[in-house]
Amino acid sequence: MAESRIAVITGASSGIGAATAVSLHALGFKVILGARRVPLLQELAEGLEGAEYYPLDVTNEESVQAFCARIPEAHILINNAGGAWGLERIADSIDEKWEWMFDANVMGLMRMTRALLPKLEASGAGHIVNIGSVAGREPYVGGAGYNAVKFAVRAITQVMRLELVGKPIRITEVSPGMTETEFSLVRFDGDVARANKVYEGLQPLTAEDIADCIQWVVTRPSHVNIDEMVVKPLAQASVSVVARKPQP
Repeated sequence: MAESRIAVITGASSGIGAATAVSLHALGFKVILGARRVPLLQELAEGLEGAEYYPLDVTNEESVQAFCARIPEAHILINNAGGAWGLERIADSIDEKWEWMFDANVMGLMRMTRALLPKLEASGAGHIVNIGSVAGREPYVGGAGYNAVKFAVRAITQVMRLELVGKPIRITEVSPGMTETEFSLVRFDGDVARANKVYEGLQPLTAEDIADCIQWVVTRPSHVNIDEMVVKPLAQASVSVVARKPQP
């Protein structure tokens, strides 16, 4: 089924992107990986026969164009690049952090989709998977910037469905809850102790859990579109309500 299908994955150097590359490759997909940290891409690709990797900064239009020019055809685009930066309240918000989040999560998704859309349509069985977040469904204190960009991703995904209806392109949003990757480490500027505290006392999802969901979504029959999938760990009822075990 998957031998001739090509999956393009952004933000593939670690976390959900890297796990998705491994998962889809195991099913026979050809994976093309993009990220800023090329040494990590190279290390990942070396273990995935036939995988290709190229530098990609989704916040830079020239980088996006150069990356997409290397891809003659594509069936699946997984818009995974992005992230959160900071947890300041609006009164203490920092322009640089908000601007980066919008550029990476929203503009980057737009740039990649715009560049690869003709090739996805030409494949006759295209699929765009946007990685959203439960933060795009429920606001929380300190999350305004990240909430804003992930609410935007959800809106953009819905507009894609409206604009592309009738074309051979499926559109899916996968929205993870608490998932232990480098996400919190980036958000807190490399503060390991603060990042670890986010997941203290509970079992979060892993990157592999989300990759498993993505794998299932993209392997449904071509007439079946999974519009959206929300995935949370058992211990998480909402963005702000979680069950934590007492720590010794």
